Amino acid sequence: MDYKALNLWNLIKVTPHKWQEKSFGDESGGFWVVALFGNQIIYYNDIEEGFNISSFEIYGVIDQYDCNQSELTAPINYLVSQLSQIPDEII
Repeated sequence: MDYKALNLWNLIKVTPHKWQEKSFGDESGGFWVVALFGNQIIYYNDIEEGFNISSFEIYGVIDQYDCNQSELTAPINYLVSQLSQIPDEII
C-alpha cells in the first residue's frame, strides 16, 4: 500500500463487525464491514473471499451486493482515486 492508501486506511478502518445484506448475507449472518467512509463501506464477502465497496442508507445494512474477489488494497485504492479527483480548493 502506498502512503496515500495507508493514510486513508488508518482514517477509515473500524473494528470488523457484521452488517446485514439481504441478497446473500442472511445465510452467514451478514458480511464483515472493515471500513466506513461517508456513506460508503468496505466489507469482506466471505462467500467470494474478497473485499467490496457498497453505499448504505441505514447503518448496519449493506445496500448492494458485490462478488469481487479483490484484495483489501483494491477498494482502498479506488477511494484514493476518487479523492484525487476533488479539486484542492474544495478540500
